[in-house]
Amino acid sequence: MLSLNELAHRRCELLAEHLTERLHLHAGVLKMDCGARVIDCGVKASGGLEVGRHLAEICLADLGRVNFVPGDPNLWPGPAVAIHTDQPVAACMASQYAGWQIAGEKFFAMGSGPMRAAAGKERIYDHIGYRETAIHAVGVLETGKLPPDEVCRQIAADCKIEPANLTLLVARTASIAGCVQVVARTVETALHKMHELGFDLSRVNSGFGVAPLPPVAKDDLAGIGRTNDAVLYGGEVTLWMRGDDESLAALGPKIPAFASHDYGEPFAAIFERAGKDFYKIDPLLFSPGVVNLVNLDSGAFHRFGQLRPDVLKKSFTSSS
Repeated sequence: MLSLNELAHRRCELLAEHLTERLHLHAGVLKMDCGARVIDCGVKASGGLEVGRHLAEICLADLGRVNFVPGDPNLWPGPAVAIHTDQPVAACMASQYAGWQIAGEKFFAMGSGPMRAAAGKERIYDHIGYRETAIHAVGVLETGKLPPDEVCRQIAADCKIEPANLTLLVARTASIAGCVQVVARTVETALHKMHELGFDLSRVNSGFGVAPLPPVAKDDLAGIGRTNDAVLYGGEVTLWMRGDDESLAALGPKIPAFASHDYGEPFAAIFERAGKDFYKIDPLLFSPGVVNLVNLDSGAFHRFGQLRPDVLKKSFTSSS
């Protein structure tokens, strides 16, 4: 099997080819002075649904599929973002999880994608493996600015590759593509919560998640609130598992967002109360609204959590 970065690099080549052919994906390719390639999916470029789908699947190292499906009108009118994968730990935890904070002079981004496995800095790799030696590295940056040359050089150095072999896809949260790639993290948030609770993720065989696609916000701060709320209050995940039902029944109530003491109001209000510091928010909040666990060994089905259309309406229609 190709490495995570090679799988993602192959998809980036396809996306860049589409952009060269001017297929109206509302994105652009930039070449930095150091040789790194930056694909603007929603910073200066307007972005769009299709480039958002590409962005989300590249963030999954091409080990998952992202689609747009009709939403539940009783939850929120309009489309929803669905994701499925048969390699959930590699796709979501080793690649998609936004575990790399990237900073430069007047620049900050949350970094995700398979470049994390090439850098291998995060402690999570001690538990899940998937560190890899890369020839090419691919990353996704959630930020309102295009990365400067020195940031590209530093990322390449951290990944132990030449800058010319680095591809970064960039989108702000207040863009269509940025919304899509964040809302496509339903399965990842469930797995990360389970990892934090000490669950053996090797028991997870497959995952499916769906959450409403919120209206694009007027700025990135509001966009962070809406996209988080889409998952916390509107996201539903189904995981196909192995092992005993007793441990699933014990684990289940702890996975959904409602297990957190911060649960119950729009994320923007929670963030404001925390002094706009993510690290002051209860980490157990970041998970889907509903989690279904299907035991492949026993055939049992377990459902936990709740969906909150009232909170989604308050979040998605707020002007702030």
